[in-house]
Parts: sequence; C-alpha cells; structure tokens
Amino acid sequence: MKKNTLLLSIISTILLFTSCKKQADNKDLWKAVVTPASPISDATCLKGTIKGTMLTGKTYTVCGDIFVNDGDTLVIQEGVTLNFGLDAVTNAPVGLGVKGTLLCLGSKDKPVVITYPGVTKTDQLGANPNTDPALQGRWTGIIGAPNCPLMVIKWTHIEFGGATISLSMKNFTSGSSPYPLYFANPAGVFVLEDSWVYGSVDDPFRINGGKISVMRNTFEKCGYTGGEAMNAKAGTIGDFAYNLCIGMATNGPKLSNINVGVGVPGSNVRMYNNTIVNCGYRRSAAGRGGSINFEQGAGGMAYNNLIVNCKFGLRVVQNPIADTANLRYGYNWYYADSVAVASQFIPSLSVSTAISQPQETDIPKPSTYLPTGWTVGSVYTAPAYVIGINNPQFINAPLPLPAGLKLADIVVVGSFNFALKPSSPCIGAGFTGFTPRADVPVDLKYGATEITAPGKDIGAYQSNGRGNQH
Repeated sequence: MKKNTLLLSIISTILLFTSCKKQADNKDLWKAVVTPASPISDATCLKGTIKGTMLTGKTYTVCGDIFVNDGDTLVIQEGVTLNFGLDAVTNAPVGLGVKGTLLCLGSKDKPVVITYPGVTKTDQLGANPNTDPALQGRWTGIIGAPNCPLMVIKWTHIEFGGATISLSMKNFTSGSSPYPLYFANPAGVFVLEDSWVYGSVDDPFRINGGKISVMRNTFEKCGYTGGEAMNAKAGTIGDFAYNLCIGMATNGPKLSNINVGVGVPGSNVRMYNNTIVNCGYRRSAAGRGGSINFEQGAGGMAYNNLIVNCKFGLRVVQNPIADTANLRYGYNWYYADSVAVASQFIPSLSVSTAISQPQETDIPKPSTYLPTGWTVGSVYTAPAYVIGINNPQFINAPLPLPAGLKLADIVVVGSFNFALKPSSPCIGAGFTGFTPRADVPVDLKYGATEITAPGKDIGAYQSNGRGNQH
C-alpha cells in the first residue's frame, strides 16, 4: 500500500512538473491531474469547496453550490447518485463549479445519475413544453471555469439542468451562463461519452474552446425555445460522433468560431454517424434550427449522419460565413414525412441564410428532387414522391408520423428503438474514407475510452455493435 501511494505521488509530481513546463504554449494542460485518495462522506449534504472521491453506489445530496478549486480533483465513481437540491439558506438552484479536474466515471452496468430528485418526467407524446419540468431547469449544471484543464464524463445520466446561475457560481467560473454542461478552456480536454443528457432550458452542452471527444451519447428534449445538443465555439476542435439527438429545440450539433482567442486554432469538428430526429421545432427565431450547423469561421466534416424529420437539413451559414475552405460534408441520409420538411433538405438562403451545397452522395440524391435550373440558396418545393421514401427502418420508431401528432410532439426516446433493422438500407451505405480528428488522449480515466472510427452504416447505431450503446 505504501509503495502504491509513493508511486502515485511520484507520477503526480512528474505530470504536474511537465504540465507547468508546457503551460507557456498552452499545450497538454489536461496532464496536470492528481487523483485524490480521500473519500467524500455522504453523511451530510454538500456545499462549498469539495475534492476527493464520491464512492461507488453511494447517494450524495447537494444543498449549496459546490466548487472544485484550481489544482484539485473530484472523482465520481460508478453507481453514484448525485442529487442537486435547493440552497439550504436561499432556496435557490445550485450547481457544480470546476476550476480543477472532474472525472465522472460511470459504467454501463452502474451509470452515475446526476439529477434533481422528486421530479416526474413528462414524456407523453405531445406533452406541453410550457409545463414540462425538463425544460424549466431545476439545478444549475456542471460549469467549468476557463482554467479547468480536464473534464471527463462517462456513462452518466444528467437530468433537469440549466437553472439560473448564482452570483457565487458566476464569480467562481467567470460569469458563465447556466447549462447542464459547460467547458471553456481552449487548451483543455473535454470528454463526454456513453451518457444521457435529458432536458435543459438552453443548450445541454455549451463549449467555448477545447479539445473534445463527444461520442455515443443520447440528448433528449433539450432547449425550451432554443438550444442545440452541442453548441461549440471559440476554437473547439475534435469529434462529435455516434450521438442520438431527439427533440432538440434548435439543432443537433452546431459549430462556430466566434470569440476565438488570439493564437487559438479555429473551430474544426468532425461530425459523423449521428442520428438526429425531430429537431428544430421549438426554435423561436425564424429560419433557424434543424440538424447540423456550421457557422461563423467554423470548419470540419459531416458524414454518415441520419437526419429524420428535422426542420432543416445541414446548414452552412452565409452571414457570418463558415470556413467553407475547410469544410467537407456528404453521405448524409434524409427522411421526411411532409413536403415542407423535404423542401428544406437543402435549406434556402432566403428562409434560413444557408448556402449549403447539394451533395450527390446524399440520400436521396439532390438531382432527383431539385428542379431544373436550381441554384444554391434558391427556394424549391420537393416533389411528392420524395415524401416517405428512404425510410431508415428503425427497429421501433414513429415513421411515418402517426395520425394526430406533430413532429414537435416526439421529443424523447421513451419506448422507441432507433437502432436499425437488419433490412435497413442504411446498413453499408456509410463512407469510411476519413478518420476522426482524435485530438484527446485515449485513457480509461483521463481521456476517451475509445475514439470510434467512422462506421459503414449510416447513423449512430452500427450493425457490428460499435456505435451508440443505448
């Protein structure tokens, strides 16, 4: 035991020294990690400064904002339940602020649950979003400060976040707005994998710079009148893949390079093999919302995405324009139950400020439904034969749309199963001639468990079992 303790101490010292040497050029700050040994007691509610380890299977209650200081680490082991209540004194929502390192390490058999207790999920088809507790925000969220070097979240349920942020949290994390998940260190590393984010007032996940791996997650019913599954800006680079996004107020993933710092590489994310269903219908602003957005100065890739009944297809925004010189997309699969949806597979400039280029590798091929003489950005009306074709054949999903329901009514997975039937035409239709960016380390604790390569099947679920595991 003494040998192990000494070894950990030596390794931690070396890593910290190495990080300090490299800090001047803003590289590898995630390596400055010291794993705490001290257990955190579940005997009393938590508030104030916190570090150490939340132990497997225990339930912890938070009754005031909790903070991980610079240089400290909070480890949350598998099977932990973390209940965010209200502040015991002010009765206001509370959250977790992180200047140090967060390692939330659930497992498939024993996921971590981070929630607001006592709230009943309202998952009936057609539930009123104005009264849905998932869209109101009950606790603030996990808010990373600009110096947070590493945030790793695996096999974790995150529910009912996005409430108003307290003054103490603003002061600790430099005034971040409330999101269930927030990260803002361009030199840091953020990993979110095999997890579930359910409900939020705005974006469930906002990132203002950093190296990311966001893989195999499920985002459900997020954003009241606006919000994307991932809203990334300011020099975010990495991979967003094998995620299921259903019922987002605006988009699945959105990428911009706004507010990028001097000397920070521009935003560039590879978005591939995602399944994006019924998104964009709670977006309050006209011409916004739907599936995938590339905006101001952002580049990357978008391949093998399955886009079903979303308000708009992939949008390359003109003003301010995306980094079109470093943007590649194609092999995306579209399905629509109405002429209105099919007529926005390629969003028009006048309706949604988009200049997306038709890709003949997409399904259906644009040449089969675009009118003669069509030019980029022009409005078109899809022919009736496009409606309902290319059904991806989910194992169990509302396709075509059941009578009496609107697309905005279907916003959660519930009893549906968005994996593909063996007879699905999406199987084998993917493009594998590219690689992930793979900007984050691969490590069971301190990085991505796996950076899953592009899949041969369209969408998040792969017939070989390598995609989304939910």
